[in-house]
Amino acid sequence: MTLALRVDGQDPTPPYEQLNRQLATAIMSGALAPGTRLPTVRQLAADLGIAAGTVMRAYSELESGGLVASRRGGGTTVAKTPRTLSPQEQQRLLVSQAADFVAHARLLGVTDEAVDEAVQRALGRRG
Repeated sequence: MTLALRVDGQDPTPPYEQLNRQLATAIMSGALAPGTRLPTVRQLAADLGIAAGTVMRAYSELESGGLVASRRGGGTTVAKTPRTLSPQEQQRLLVSQAADFVAHARLLGVTDEAVDEAVQRALGRRG
């Protein structure tokens, strides 16, 4: 896996949610192909400098969402056929990502107008 995962200690979002969101996005975008083996809980926790329980919670939520499959002794892999997110799940993920974006923007000290401008540009509505 060559995906660069990170947990930002300055981010108000809990670490397991940050990890969950990054992995869900990578899976749904195809950056992590079906069958791709994820790092072990211990390895990822050590790499990120977080508790193993934090990684376990993220993996557990991804498994509940049908995005990964875990086998005792076999590790965690991206589901062979990741299910499509329901509209409610899409909205929940979108709101979470938007909240993270706004939180990061506020750490930069930018105004709400600047945040809106950045979103409009990202949507291609402004040059």
